[in-house]
Amino acid sequence: MNDELTRRDEMSLAGAALRGAPWRAAAVTGGAVAAASFGMGVLLPGNADLTWALSLGIGLFALIAAVGSVSRPDRGDRVTRQARLWALRRPWRFSLYPALGAAALMYPVQLVVDDEGVFGAALDALQGGVAVYLITAVLALTLRGRGQSSLPHGH
Repeated sequence: MNDELTRRDEMSLAGAALRGAPWRAAAVTGGAVAAASFGMGVLLPGNADLTWALSLGIGLFALIAAVGSVSRPDRGDRVTRQARLWALRRPWRFSLYPALGAAALMYPVQLVVDDEGVFGAALDALQGGVAVYLITAVLALTLRGRGQSSLPHGH
């Protein structure tokens, strides 16, 4: 029997793990940090960078949602709990999906607000996605112990 998951299966598991994520807290925090970042740029000497502020807010939104979803693997229905345990067992694979989501949200910001070209905007969005990927994976690795009591022995 083949235990390998397809990309579609992994995407479904990541989506299920993100079900019940702290979306409101993620949105409020991301929005507040983006507003504060832009506001400090306006008040302090220097340039206020709307693109940076929006990208920072998007990145924090994705991080808080992803890490918040796996921080309590014992919450939710059976499918959600199993998906969160999968995410804790494979944090590098799970983190790919919130990172792709963040990069997809950052791309139009880079393209429209920063008035970059198609390739420059893609590169900047990719860099933001990589940052979300690395931070989410490392934080999920640190949370791995929360799911250990629920994991079958040998995993």
